[in-house]
Formats: sequence, structure tokens, C-alpha cells
Amino acid sequence: MNALATVAAGSQLLVAAAFVSIPVLRARVGDRAKVAAKAELRRQGARDTVLEENGMRFDASGHETWAPVSIAALVAVLAGLNFFGNSWGPLLTWIFQSLVLLGNGVILYSQLTAAQSVRAAFERKGDPSLKLIDVPALLKAAEDAFPAWTRVLQNVRHTVVFAGSALAVAVTALAA
Repeated sequence: MNALATVAAGSQLLVAAAFVSIPVLRARVGDRAKVAAKAELRRQGARDTVLEENGMRFDASGHETWAPVSIAALVAVLAGLNFFGNSWGPLLTWIFQSLVLLGNGVILYSQLTAAQSVRAAFERKGDPSLKLIDVPALLKAAEDAFPAWTRVLQNVRHTVVFAGSALAVAVTALAA
């Protein structure tokens, strides 16, 4: 096994850990965020069933867990292929780690535009009561229920995924 494959595998394991970090946090604190969001809806005079009606979750249920855990598992398998010198490792790393890099860009964009996305989703429903909801206040209430260090964790997670994926792709290209 060469040093570049070891670097690729190590960076991939960090990326896998980063992908699991947010679902773990959501599993621990997501219920508090839901309670806070419902309280904000009631404060605004809106029905607190809006979250369920529109599939809004702050916990680790549904795709909030299976998607990042699946990605983490795939990246961990790629790390194993690279670490043990499997001939498929470099090609699959180049393909899938590039997709992870691009996908994380989509995740970051969706986080940065969450208020606009929720507002647009509410408007598409055609329910006049949804148009009255102060979406930024709703999202802030949920966000404030998470520990103060959550924003740091999200930033570290994005940095690790972007840098780790780019490093894995770069060293794989160098090793070819």
C-alpha cells in the first residue's frame, strides 16, 4: 500500500465521521427543537401541526439519518478499498468522492437558503394561514434549541467534507 492511498483512506474516514455527526446531534436534541418550533408557531397564532403537515423535522428521523449514514457507509467502504490497496479503490474514490463534494455543496446551499425554501413551500400549499408565518423566527426558534456549539460543528463538518473529499480526489489523481 502506498502513502497516497493511506492519505485518501484517512481523509475518507474523517469525511464519513463528519457525515454522521449531524444525525447524532439531531437524535439527541431534535425533539427540543421541535418543541421550540411548535411554541413559536403558537406564539405567532399559527397551528402547531404545520411541522407535521409539511414534513418539517428537526430530529434524526427519515432522510435526516438514512441519507448521511448511507453516504458515510459508502465513504468508509471506499476508505477500506484504498487502505487495503484494492484496484477498484482509486476509480470509485474519484467518482463517488467527487459526487460527495458536489452533494455537500448542495447541502450547504440548502442550509443557507432554508428560510426561502420553507417560505416557497408554504406558498405552494395555497394555505393562507401558512403565508402569515414568520419563517425566519420559526427556524431561529428551532435553531436556538440546539446547543450553542452546533453552528461550529456544522462549519467544521462542511470544512472536513469539502477538504477531505478534495484531498481524497487529489491524492487519488496523483497516485494514478
